[in-house]
Amino acid sequence: MLLNKLTVAFNIGKVCLPEALQVRFRYHADKVARGPLLRRYGYEEKILQRGTLPRLKGADRLCKPLYTPKDAWTEKRALFGQNDYIDILGNERLHPTRILYNIPPWLRGVGGNEFQVMLRKRNMLAKTVYPLARPTKWNQLQKRINYLYRFLNKKTKTV
Repeated sequence: MLLNKLTVAFNIGKVCLPEALQVRFRYHADKVARGPLLRRYGYEEKILQRGTLPRLKGADRLCKPLYTPKDAWTEKRALFGQNDYIDILGNERLHPTRILYNIPPWLRGVGGNEFQVMLRKRNMLAKTVYPLARPTKWNQLQKRINYLYRFLNKKTKTV
């Protein structure tokens, strides 16, 4: 009633006020009164996300293997790197590429581009049973050599 009188009074003075005043935060207050928003209804979290994981009652503890230090004097560990300085400390008769035991023979002491390495590999493996034992690998090697041959002939400058 009071609001209507005010509206009439202000309408005379050419000021327009709304018939009903807006309550600004009613919607938010209603949301808060309803409680937190329910998300992912029916979803059950199977992984515990907070804190440290609990141990199940009656379950055994997880066993860690006992620490056993590695034997530093096994032959492999004791002789590791023994030939690293053979070219400095050794004599001139023994070249460092002659002592690379764990590298394939076609790769020992190789210098050059991929094409030269592949040619060397093909020449060394052609004398063995490799082409018969691994025909797919042999075919792939031949194809790579042919591709590199054509590529280098096209791309390298000839004076």
